[in-house]
Amino acid sequence: MITVQVSNEIENVCPGFVGAAVEAQVVNSSFCQPLWDEIHELGEEYRATLTTESLKGISGIAATRKVYKACGKDPSRYRPASEALIRRMLQGKELYQIDTLVDLINLASIRYGYSIGGFDADRIVGDHLMLGVGKKDEPYEGIGRGVINIEGLPVYRDEQGGIGTPTSDHERTKITIHTTHLLVLINGYDGNEHEVLENALFIQQLLRKYCQSDGGTVTLYRG
Repeated sequence: MITVQVSNEIENVCPGFVGAAVEAQVVNSSFCQPLWDEIHELGEEYRATLTTESLKGISGIAATRKVYKACGKDPSRYRPASEALIRRMLQGKELYQIDTLVDLINLASIRYGYSIGGFDADRIVGDHLMLGVGKKDEPYEGIGRGVINIEGLPVYRDEQGGIGTPTSDHERTKITIHTTHLLVLINGYDGNEHEVLENALFIQQLLRKYCQSDGGTVTLYRG
């Protein structure tokens, strides 16, 4: 099992942080129509109730933006993934369809407003992750984004380097169609343990429905 620790850097800017790790054995697939029916249903609900401004008030998004600012990052330039996904929905644009695991994680992020990292756990170096803050000129290749500047972004690191930020995960540990060992990390910068746990249980439910999984295990972690 992979363990996660929160650094003093994060605890200083977000003393109430609570995260959840879901680790599971899974079977991925290229596309799942029932999953996309759920995504489209939620999109319709949000287009009826949210705007691109009001979505910033969602607890998980508001707290992540606040931490970005505290770490010196502009949250309108480096948007948390949850905000970027919901904005895309509200603008009437289709979400990118990747594969069932990635699409499932996107749904969970959109539903609860937390930025969620999804990783092929077998590509993580070592069995321990540390949540810290990105350094100046720290090398980082975002999925589908090339080299990005993670200075001032919260970042999970394994023994080799950064693997995930709330803006983009790293190419090195990304989920592929061949992923069978999944690690999902939920970032609760608002400190709402109940919602973070609900989000994790929702992911387990989706894994059981769509990925031939027993849902795996959930572990909470704090500063």
